[in-house]
Amino acid sequence: MCTVTLEYNQSNALARRKLAALLATGLFIQKEIKTDVPTPEQLQAHRELRDAALEHSRKTMSPIIARYL
Repeated sequence: MCTVTLEYNQSNALARRKLAALLATGLFIQKEIKTDVPTPEQLQAHRELRDAALEHSRKTMSPIIARYL
């Protein structure tokens, strides 16, 4: 099975009719796109990475910031 993605102007009546005709043939089906919701483990890993990056940046940037204060 292949996937085809279509973009069209939803206010264009002709485009809506053509799409409806394609779907009415039964040869094509419309699928809902599910957005990826991060798992609790992924959220925790992201928080740890963020905190580590912030901690590292504070340590490396403090002498530079102090020089200009």
